[in-house]
Amino acid sequence: MSDTLLGELEARLDELELALAEARPMPLSASVLVSREELTRLVAEIRELLPNELRQARWVLRERESVLAEAEQTAQRLVADAEQECLRLTGETEVVRAAEREAKRVTHEAEEQSRSMRLEAEDYIDAQLARFELVLQKTLKTVEAGRDRLRSDNAMDEYQNNGATALFDHEQT
Repeated sequence: MSDTLLGELEARLDELELALAEARPMPLSASVLVSREELTRLVAEIRELLPNELRQARWVLRERESVLAEAEQTAQRLVADAEQECLRLTGETEVVRAAEREAKRVTHEAEEQSRSMRLEAEDYIDAQLARFELVLQKTLKTVEAGRDRLRSDNAMDEYQNNGATALFDHEQT
């Protein structure tokens, strides 16, 4: 994730924190009133800023099964073709031995090709998921930092409010 994108995400999260910090408190409650429209706008902006890698990773996960199924079908077709070839060549003993060797070779080759295709598909998917994991880790760190800052701001507000109340009570006595 680029520094610019990260900066924009942090700016939107700062706006979200500010909106929560400036929200009017509900009387006799720890809850606050917030503008649904403003928060919805901020969430939409944050969602727009999320990198395309997140969408691509979701697509990769959906396509994984399709790629693996296609590789399996290809392998089964190659094995079936090899078996058919073996049956066709079973006419004469000399030809039969050669056919059996060829069928084993073709079968082995088909199995290796299937294995190779499956491994390539899994490597591709693993690489895409690794990129997705990095993006998510960076995003999670940003969210955690925002939440920590929000908790810190709320704790400071509560401390200041309690301090002012205690000072006011002290002056009344």
